[in-house]
Amino acid sequence: MKKIIYVAFLLLSVNSLFAQDYTHSLGIRLGSGYYDNVGIAYKTFVTDAGAIEADLGFRGYNKHGYKWTNVSLAGAYQHHFPIGKIENFNWFVGGGLVLANSFSDYDERDGVSLGIFPTGGVEYRLKNAPFVFSADIRPTFHIVEANDYHNSTYVNAGLTARYVF
Repeated sequence: MKKIIYVAFLLLSVNSLFAQDYTHSLGIRLGSGYYDNVGIAYKTFVTDAGAIEADLGFRGYNKHGYKWTNVSLAGAYQHHFPIGKIENFNWFVGGGLVLANSFSDYDERDGVSLGIFPTGGVEYRLKNAPFVFSADIRPTFHIVEANDYHNSTYVNAGLTARYVF
């Protein structure tokens, strides 16, 4: 029993080393993905080191006379770790899901898609201002693919700026 208490205490102590100094943030994510080149990004910490990020993304297309719009909702769990002794600078890893819909008058560009992705990146919170900036990468693999216009795998890299509240 003493060993269990000791291990629990040790885990809680280590987890507190990764504590963030904010709970919620809201801003904009610029991405390179098929479904989102601009989006609204919300992030909340559910534990000291664990966060949930949700993104509502948009992307419009106009290629070869075809016009269509993609709308996506992505959600990811991220676990944060400090980078050296640099205050407010962390790296994170995690994973999530993306649900997207393509709106078009052309059947080959229309429909719902579902994908999964691992994620990783870095995040920095300004010391004297309520802003946090991050860069991430999300290689996405489709489980359900609405159309055959794009590949079933793509890399989505993003830059995010959020206001902390």
